[in-house]
Amino acid sequence: MTKKKIIFLIGSPNQTTQMHQISTHLSADYDCYFSQVFANHFMIRGTVWLGLLNHTVMAGEFKVKADRYLAEHNLKNDYAAKNYNNTYDLVVACTDMIVPKIFHGTKTIWVQEGMIDELTLAARITKFFKLPRYFALGTSLNGASDMCDIYCAGSEGYKNHFSKMGTQRDKIVVTGIPNFDNLSQHQDNDFPHQDFVLVATSDIRECYRSDDRPKFIQQAVQIANGRKLIFKLHPNEIKERAIREIKENAPADTLILTEGNTNHMIANCSELITQFSTVVYVGIVLGKKVHSYFNLDELNSLVPVQNGGISAQNIAAIARGFVEYRGSGTNFLKQLTEDKPFMLANAS
Repeated sequence: MTKKKIIFLIGSPNQTTQMHQISTHLSADYDCYFSQVFANHFMIRGTVWLGLLNHTVMAGEFKVKADRYLAEHNLKNDYAAKNYNNTYDLVVACTDMIVPKIFHGTKTIWVQEGMIDELTLAARITKFFKLPRYFALGTSLNGASDMCDIYCAGSEGYKNHFSKMGTQRDKIVVTGIPNFDNLSQHQDNDFPHQDFVLVATSDIRECYRSDDRPKFIQQAVQIANGRKLIFKLHPNEIKERAIREIKENAPADTLILTEGNTNHMIANCSELITQFSTVVYVGIVLGKKVHSYFNLDELNSLVPVQNGGISAQNIAAIARGFVEYRGSGTNFLKQLTEDKPFMLANAS
């Protein structure tokens, strides 16, 4: 009997590894394929071709890293669903800001990757005038389109957020977020530094928004107040520019890192400074003093559930049940039992 086919839409390294984790719980019974996020619209394809989206998850270094990851792990790369001529039974998506037309009518599950950007003016205008969601220039509207059949959220706080933003509440299920559901494990690490102030930057400018980086660096120096400073750059940043700015505005002994496990760095730091970054949740869960451009009370209400690292398994259980289910996503979720929330009460 032919196995049903599932395609996972990937993007950043975090999104790629999360989707891979989910697929490992499904690959024995389903044919799993992967594709970088893409669009069918000729204008977006043209923008990608011109290199204007090289600092987004659709192209550039993100796609290079994702393609390399798929090759290294022997995962089937069906970019833009064109390599295998497949008809898919289920799409597991890392974003609903772009849902390719070829998947309209196919069952879809959206998976939260991490923090959702602040609701910027561009996002408000986009939402009000019902423009294409990628006009928001960030992830402000990710999870808010209501286009997918099922939405997997990281916490009750995020479930409330997505519902408030426009996605039907009965489509949303709290599963936890892979990579952010067992944060205590990072306390056991071999990062060589201790008791420092860590600054985790964001790719604000690369996403075409304003960032007074020299001012931010100077504020970090004030917070450190003579303590050792370590900067960990976002992987999507223009590194040469960011490094130059840090050297111009921070003490000479400041350590600048472009690679490495950020979670391990947070586990060893005494204080964490962020801009718009999911890693702030690592600091909160591990009891660090944190700084963020977001309101800290709001962040505490949104912290992803800590379930011992079973979020990928939870999401895979949703996918396994829904791909076999004959009804809608909302009706499927109603079948879940309270004692086994990721298992079907009635598989008919």
